[in-house]
Amino acid sequence: MTLERQIQAMQTDGWCVLDNIIPADRLDDISGQVIAATNRHRNPDAPANIGHVSGFLKYDQSLAPYLADQRVVDLAGALLGHHFRISFTTATINEPGNERGGWHADWPFNQRNAGHVPAPYPDAVMHLTTIWMLSSFTGENGGTLIVPESHRASNNPTGGNGVPPEEPYPTELNVTGEAGSVLVMDSRLWHSTAANTSQDPRVAVVVRYAPWWLNLNVLMPGSEDRRILVDETGGTENLVPALPKDVFDGLPGALKPLVSHWVE
Repeated sequence: MTLERQIQAMQTDGWCVLDNIIPADRLDDISGQVIAATNRHRNPDAPANIGHVSGFLKYDQSLAPYLADQRVVDLAGALLGHHFRISFTTATINEPGNERGGWHADWPFNQRNAGHVPAPYPDAVMHLTTIWMLSSFTGENGGTLIVPESHRASNNPTGGNGVPPEEPYPTELNVTGEAGSVLVMDSRLWHSTAANTSQDPRVAVVVRYAPWWLNLNVLMPGSEDRRILVDETGGTENLVPALPKDVFDGLPGALKPLVSHWVE
């Protein structure tokens, strides 16, 4: 798929898949490292049978050589503008037996987050969600559920738009793809965790990209914006731990400009 077709797919459908971003001969090693790091640092409050670690780049850098892959950078730049940065890195492992989740759009369009764009929000690309497939995504192992074209709606099921979050949607589909591929979504796109009915974990890392102008401070531990919007109100918000300086120093040069804003 050419860059022009990728851009068209993002505009019309809200998603596309970039194939063969991670070399095949690196997949087993990277997947093993991601599983091991997730087991060490997993979020105890995550849903059952979901391995979840926020700020994953702090704990594991096995994907670091690929996060600024030129094909990803070209598409992100075309949609967000030349100056963009990484906002989240999150390990997300659907383990056998996990349950289906509810329909939502990602931050900052999830209306349950303390820091969110109020609905009705404008029809503009403000954030990209990418899911790096370290396992092949199938209908059986929990390939992400999406509603194509839902990114053009001005609200989503987290904002009481009349769509029951827990119920199947008529046009939903499971995203499938070979290990090493990257699912790219407009963060407004409605999506959901899919049940893994297979015998093996579906291993992935979620990386989100933001334009330079999007305020990420509400995600930063100890920031003034977080104190005002979260701590003082009792609101709910993602927490992305800062990146240690020694970890940042060891990252590939092409990746550093995308994460330098998040260094301790």
